[in-house]
Amino acid sequence: MYILVIRHGESEADILNVHEGRADFPLTEKGHKQAQIMATFIKNKFNVSKIYSSTLTRAKQTAKYLADAYGIGIIYEEDLQEFNNGLLAGLSYEEAQLKYPKVENLPIDQAVYGMESLRDFRTRADRVLSKILAETGEQETIVLISHGKMINQLYHSFLNLPINNDIFFITGDTGVHLWRLLKDRKDIIYTNLNPQKYVEDGDNGKY
Repeated sequence: MYILVIRHGESEADILNVHEGRADFPLTEKGHKQAQIMATFIKNKFNVSKIYSSTLTRAKQTAKYLADAYGIGIIYEEDLQEFNNGLLAGLSYEEAQLKYPKVENLPIDQAVYGMESLRDFRTRADRVLSKILAETGEQETIVLISHGKMINQLYHSFLNLPINNDIFFITGDTGVHLWRLLKDRKDIIYTNLNPQKYVEDGDNGKY
């Protein structure tokens, strides 16, 4: 089983320099182009059977390019949404800092400002990844379209890392992560690959 985990393209929140999280911003023009390039890259290299996506607009728009390339539908999973940042969603970083200053050293089961706790965030990642893997055959290749912080949590879940750890897996716009799940092991084949570089270089070989 191959699992492609992909972040959405650039969104309007990136341009406005605001907290995004659950704020439902669409892709920018650049983000649409990034998603189109990503879809070309994936289609040229993988035989994808299913596409799962977060229900937030920026992820849905990104997933549509891939779904159109393969001519298949999208399976929407609310649990693939980004971290619930509560009252900070949509606020500028300056306004958020004034209204809702960061609280250090919160226990993993507690949260402030309407956010979800770290434990709830990880539980959500565990739940959605377990569901998706249970629905996937050993020979299938699937795609998960999600968000930066959620992708990090999916890594933690896939690798069985402790909830309270200091490891963060970076993901750029439409960054691609390739995992392989075998009967006796889990492989991380590559992380945060930029599809644009490969498409521009004409690298269309199958993985």
